[in-house]
Amino acid sequence: MKKLIVLLVAMSLPMMVQASSGHNEYLVDAPINLDDKASLQKGAQIFVNNCLGCHSAKYMRYERVSDDLEIPADIMMENLMFTTNKIGDVMNTAMPVDLAKKWFGTAPPDLTLEARARGSDWLYSYLISFYADESRPFGVNNHIFKDVGMPHVLQTMQESMGEDEFKTNMADLTNYMVYTAEPIRAERERLGYYVIGFLFILLIPVYFLNKEFWKDID
Repeated sequence: MKKLIVLLVAMSLPMMVQASSGHNEYLVDAPINLDDKASLQKGAQIFVNNCLGCHSAKYMRYERVSDDLEIPADIMMENLMFTTNKIGDVMNTAMPVDLAKKWFGTAPPDLTLEARARGSDWLYSYLISFYADESRPFGVNNHIFKDVGMPHVLQTMQESMGEDEFKTNMADLTNYMVYTAEPIRAERERLGYYVIGFLFILLIPVYFLNKEFWKDID
């Protein structure tokens, strides 16, 4: 009985964390669509150009991204690979750990599973919620993550485009990070529809078989 209670509590923790984060007035829904290859490709470009300089994605390989997002290998190697020339390598950051600790006080976290750890809504809201705060070391703060230690590396992008376009780009980045956290998710969801359809069709002969079996039994 105790083991069952512990299991139920453990299963409910992610929902409790997600529910508690919903109290933030700046938390908004992330427009996630893992079937939108154009969005995922754009997100990969933004991630490599703006995030990979400090953060790693060491549980994801360039080759997997290339195959899944239908990016030709030659384009991937020429435009999206800056830390290695081997497409089979994982996506490590170019920043040495010792320098990261010196500049930021701690090494920036790996982002491969960040979307699963934080949730897509949290991540998207975080990306669009930086604001000027001269009291902070980098001159910015964040409505979602108070007293954040990360500089607003996307500020130049935000200033060079309209607010709607910036949010679209951040949605693409979030979409890509949701993909990296669970690359098989889109395929798993597609297979789910086939499984449900199969079970529904199977229900028909099972129903008549059950009816035939019990018809002569009072």
